[in-house]
Amino acid sequence: MRFLHTADWHLGRVYHGVSLLEDQAHVLQGFIRLAADTRPDAILIAGDIYDRSVPPADAVRLLDLVLTELVLELKIPVVMIAGNHDGPDRLGFGSELLTRAGLTVRGPVDVDAPPLVLHDAHGGVAIHALPYGEPAVVRGACGDEAIADHHAALAAQLQAARARQPAGMRAVVVAHAFVLGGSASESERPLSVGGSGAVGADVFDGFDYVALGHLHRPQQAGNERIQYSGSLLKYSFAEADHVKSVNLVDMDAQGRCAVQRIPLLPRRDLRIVEGELDALIAAAASDPARDDYLLARLTDRGALLDAMGKLRTAYPNALAIERPDMVGDGPGRAAADHRRIRMQDLFASFHEETTGLALEAEASAALERIIDGLEHEERHA
Repeated sequence: MRFLHTADWHLGRVYHGVSLLEDQAHVLQGFIRLAADTRPDAILIAGDIYDRSVPPADAVRLLDLVLTELVLELKIPVVMIAGNHDGPDRLGFGSELLTRAGLTVRGPVDVDAPPLVLHDAHGGVAIHALPYGEPAVVRGACGDEAIADHHAALAAQLQAARARQPAGMRAVVVAHAFVLGGSASESERPLSVGGSGAVGADVFDGFDYVALGHLHRPQQAGNERIQYSGSLLKYSFAEADHVKSVNLVDMDAQGRCAVQRIPLLPRRDLRIVEGELDALIAAAASDPARDDYLLARLTDRGALLDAMGKLRTAYPNALAIERPDMVGDGPGRAAADHRRIRMQDLFASFHEETTGLALEAEASAALERIIDGLEHEERHA
């Protein structure tokens, strides 16, 4: 049996104030062509379909167009789950009707949901679609007060899936999680505000292929059966060295899988250039990819007037400038890129700088609870 495994589309993403929707539409057209060429038995989309729980209308329309092409035109079954960025109830709307058309959507956690069973010349394959669920949500769904963290929550979902696994069939899981040992990127939203959101690879024992979402770098997690496909596009400059791809998975009669990573070709790459401003501008004339999204690391030592304006005369889609040689170490400067610092750490740093006092443990714990509650409301709004 053959699968195409993809994840982390983040439709509607805005980066440095620029909407990436046209770039997403472009690469998804290439994905549709790949599906038409490879003719998989199913497409597995492992969460974070949208970039936020209430997606913009244009992102919803794009998803509608892509799924219509895959399911109705190409007649390929699609299995899609909610990730931590998605609003599970919105994503799962109309799922019963959609299943009849060939689109299996799992939004809210449902430990009683049956697997999708497909057949090939070697027999059946059961596909268990497990949407992202916070520990409190899974605890309520299972009625098990012992579920206290993400590892226990996913383990409970997988135990329910094992109970529904038809005898003698091969087994596939689609899930959205951070597996211990995985290589993370700055564009991923942490799964847990307080404590660890990670799960151990051992929770997936007994399944023949695990199609994961959440980590944006394509990689295996623990062993070759457990795979991340990576994100649709590069969503931060920390991913500039990534090669974005989808997994083409061929499963044999015993459930052994051969995984091929097929690159996705973006409309514009996202990359980093380095040098003096005038030299970068001069080099742009012979740069065939000058329409790429750029971060320019300038090595100029002196003052620069309207550096971004000048850079954009040569590279119209330049997004950011860094000047590493001009960075100071004053007390008001954050120790790292603010986008990679947790909200509560930023608040604690601000509190200490403005009051001269470190945030007390009780206040810090209250802050953790407040931020956790706000993120929970955003995901389930």
